Amino acid sequence: MTKLLITGANGFIGKALCATLMSGNYDAGHYRINAAVRTFAVCPDAVVPIIVGDIDAKTDWTEALQAVDVVIHLAARVHLMRDDAPGPLAEYRKTNVDGTMNLARQAVQVGVRRFIFISTIKVNGEYTLPGCPFTADDMPAPVDAYAVSKYEAEQALRELAATTAMELVIIRSSLVYGPGVKANFYSMMRWLDKQIPLPLGAIENRRSLLALDNLIDLIIICIRHPAAVKQVFLAADGEDISTAQLLRRVAAALGKTALLMPVPM
Repeated sequence: MTKLLITGANGFIGKALCATLMSGNYDAGHYRINAAVRTFAVCPDAVVPIIVGDIDAKTDWTEALQAVDVVIHLAARVHLMRDDAPGPLAEYRKTNVDGTMNLARQAVQVGVRRFIFISTIKVNGEYTLPGCPFTADDMPAPVDAYAVSKYEAEQALRELAATTAMELVIIRSSLVYGPGVKANFYSMMRWLDKQIPLPLGAIENRRSLLALDNLIDLIIICIRHPAAVKQVFLAADGEDISTAQLLRRVAAALGKTALLMPVPM
């Protein structure tokens, strides 16, 4: 029996991860889950919700970490299309760096075996040259406050893991899509569903995406696989598509036609 603490368990990825772990596909009897949530949330059967409030340097994780073997840290202040907070980097650091390290240190104190940190491909940078995909060996080049805070958390976690017995796994995820998606991807789906014309038909960029199911499969492998320790995984589906292709595929899935105008950018 492996006991997990999943932070952000009532979020887009967390809900799906809990449901998958409790399904017959992954030997539901092998896992027990503490689900850390900010406020009350309904969780799947056999998942214990634990309200922890805001995640920062003062969060008390005592109850959530009881007898836990593996922490899967999904919770974060995420990148938003509009961020009006004064001093955004400081605000991101409160949750993504200070909050993460407070959790990790308490995890070390109670003997947690493994800490899986869900980071972002934005740590590597915002773009690559054609034919030159990101790799885990690249020099990090985070640009926005969210990516900087995630990179700082990675560095601090590495330092902690190097001086303790806790195993560290880092997953730098591409943009995740799937049932229940929110934020920018959800906004795009609404535009397509409402048949709003978009001036994006001439864009020939390529970007990596990650299906929710694929990310969950990777996380579950990282829970138990010995070779995952000390690794940084850059996670994507393996097919890079343009913005126009993405819009057409999503529209088709919605039973719509993407109205894309070929406006030069």
